[in-house]
Amino acid sequence: MIRIAGVDLPDTKSIEIALTYIYGIGRTRSKEILNLLKINPETKTKFLTDKDISQLRELIEKSYTTESDLKRLVSLNIKRLVEINCYRGRRHIQGLPLRGQRTKTNAQTRKKTASKQSGRRYK
Repeated sequence: MIRIAGVDLPDTKSIEIALTYIYGIGRTRSKEILNLLKINPETKTKFLTDKDISQLRELIEKSYTTESDLKRLVSLNIKRLVEINCYRGRRHIQGLPLRGQRTKTNAQTRKKTASKQSGRRYK
């Protein structure tokens, strides 16, 4: 098993899919990384050479914000929105959708968690 950025990548998956197990790397970024390093995206993770693994690890840690750093950055951005009391910050506090979605018929999950947080019962 290969460990990159604190995440164990599965051996049986292609490297393109396995890289998406790292928080902050999706399919597009995975393809971009593999094109830069000239690694075949179809290659299974267990068949990568040590040189390929070290190049992957080095590039990801040097060039991209991933895992705990990215999670910390996202939570700081949300805290900033809450502190300045903007519309999106208030929607975060209330536990409601914040990008203009309708709430009359949709967003039941988000509304349910909001009502549990405020102490009301949801029926």
